[in-house]
Amino acid sequence: MRFDEQFLQQVSVKATVVQGHFPNDMHLSIDTRNLQAGDIFIALQGARVDGHQFLVDAMKKKAGGLIVAQTKMHTVQALGSLLHQDTLVIAVEDPLTFLLHAAAAWRAQFSYPVIAITGSVGKTSTKQLLATMLTAHRMNFFVSRGNQNTKIGLALNMLAMKTCHEAAIFEVGISKRGEMAELTHLLQPTTGIITGVGHSHMEGLGTLVDIALEKRDLFKYFTEGSIGIINGDQPLLAQVAYVHPVIKFGKKTVNQIQARKISIDAHSTTFMLKIYKEKHMVTVNHVHEGVVFNALAATAAAHLLNVPHETIIEGIKQFNVVQGRFERKPLMHNKGTVINDCYNANPESMKAALLAFQRIETKAKKIAVLGDMLELGLTSPFWHRQLGRFLRKVPSLSHVILVGDMVHWTRKMIPVGVSVEVVATWQDAVKNLENNLSQDSLVLVKGSNGVGLSNLVQAISEPQETHIPVPATNNAHNRVNNQL
Repeated sequence: MRFDEQFLQQVSVKATVVQGHFPNDMHLSIDTRNLQAGDIFIALQGARVDGHQFLVDAMKKKAGGLIVAQTKMHTVQALGSLLHQDTLVIAVEDPLTFLLHAAAAWRAQFSYPVIAITGSVGKTSTKQLLATMLTAHRMNFFVSRGNQNTKIGLALNMLAMKTCHEAAIFEVGISKRGEMAELTHLLQPTTGIITGVGHSHMEGLGTLVDIALEKRDLFKYFTEGSIGIINGDQPLLAQVAYVHPVIKFGKKTVNQIQARKISIDAHSTTFMLKIYKEKHMVTVNHVHEGVVFNALAATAAAHLLNVPHETIIEGIKQFNVVQGRFERKPLMHNKGTVINDCYNANPESMKAALLAFQRIETKAKKIAVLGDMLELGLTSPFWHRQLGRFLRKVPSLSHVILVGDMVHWTRKMIPVGVSVEVVATWQDAVKNLENNLSQDSLVLVKGSNGVGLSNLVQAISEPQETHIPVPATNNAHNRVNNQL
């Protein structure tokens, strides 16, 4: 199957080929900063940035083609000699609408399993765990890149699906009501995983009940042959009548995929993995209990794909943490270790990270840098006060640095005797942290992405190569070169 003029006829919006030739293998990009030679650049028009302003950059980077709005063809003509005669140019009414309709038409060509993963926590880690299992099984599959889980990211990744694949895995993220139904309608998954429901994006989604209802829309367009995978320990997911088959995972004995006898020490987690009636002891080199639940969700999906149980266990053991998810990095000047868990934060993930931090046995000085938990709406003061109360369960802490605005509520509830500072920005936190580091320190950094604590991690870490262990696909010829 090719992205060519014949395919364009299947797309339900009009597209006109102005000039040029279709490449044998279409790679799409919406960002000229990451565009590779030969990529087709889609000039999306956003609220603040118009992609048509970057056509010159795209051609200087040897883009193989341009998809532009019909009303902006003058920007193409202005390229002059930069635009080669064989450069593909497609004019459409609206590039975003075209992208979404093209993705839907492309997806419709494939009948192999398509797995969608959502949840308040653990989406990316579950996706990467499942990818590790399928890699160990030597299956040819596609997995969406990074955390590209919005409508645009989903569409771009869908257009990278190939006939050679035996399965495809996508991450789906939402922040507003109605988004899940839109994404599910676009993707048409055959299997859906809900890792769990927590207090996340409450500003746009509402209460916990509202969030669960929205997450369950992942199954909205399921057919009789579709299967849902849910966290069976959560009543908002488990105590619901579904019109399609459901596999449940969790600690409870009613779940088909269970984790029993969980034991967590300073270095590892051991648990009994029960896959229906079969039992297997598993040990992973992580102290965060979230890894166990991610492994259970991934196990359920791998089981459906007929991956042997011994291969599933091998994949769990091989898994390494995803960047920004309780990821250990060396501090600069050999002063110890920083745990980077600042990809995002909500009340559930914050508590889980602090408990895992408490479990680490060390003589090093423990310091926690905790940022605001964003998008909690009117309940934000309550949850930030709860965070302060929860610090009583982390008695090994030597010092706490709170970053942001809402953490002032946390400061009010900090246990007596705990050393604490409140600062406005991550830059201020760096200065405070430098003054409190000893020769051997263990630093946990946790907060919502909008607080910018990833910059703090970069500032205090020993420079090293960024490495995410699981490839975006196990077929080197299939990629989407873009970063949203």
